[in-house]
Amino acid sequence: MKVLLVNGSPRVNGCTFTALTEIAETLKKENIETEIFQLGNKPIRDCIACGGCNGKNKCVFDDDVANSLIAKAAECDGFVFGSPVYYAHPSGRILSVLDRAFYAGKASFTHKPAAAIVSARRGGSAASYDVLNKYFGITQMPIVSSSYWNMVYGSSAEQVKQDAEGMQTMRNIGRNMAWILKCIEAGKAAGISLPQTEASERTNFIR
Repeated sequence: MKVLLVNGSPRVNGCTFTALTEIAETLKKENIETEIFQLGNKPIRDCIACGGCNGKNKCVFDDDVANSLIAKAAECDGFVFGSPVYYAHPSGRILSVLDRAFYAGKASFTHKPAAAIVSARRGGSAASYDVLNKYFGITQMPIVSSSYWNMVYGSSAEQVKQDAEGMQTMRNIGRNMAWILKCIEAGKAAGISLPQTEASERTNFIR
């Protein structure tokens, strides 16, 4: 079993990375393989709703990390998506890549458990956390929770490490993720198959 942890911060070793690392270390103790996927600081395209990805499980734009994320996601069993808080919302780069990855590569994520985490100096964390969870809610992904809201506080990696409650929350995410993955594995071994999804029914408000 493997969990992909996505760092939506342009800072490779900053606050978000520190929180994700705490989760990864906990997962390793539960014998779960992990990988931290860095979105980095290079430009990331926004979705332009061209529809060119339909039926391809990849975005037509192949000049940034979106398709790499989709490919890695296909090989993983669970996810943690982390973002810093910018103006009371997640980073623009993680929103741009998730818009494209979840639309073009939906099959790589469906029915796999996921958690969202956010890091903030002070405010905007609850709103940012809510935004990231919306991706899971429409992709039939079990949402992994913790003992408190999935967030840490600090303006540097060192300060995040001092957030005792936040770091404890990260460790509990790791334990809950491991538990859910093991339950899913046990269910498959017992012959329990994935639920059948009804064909898409689109109802427009304006006819």
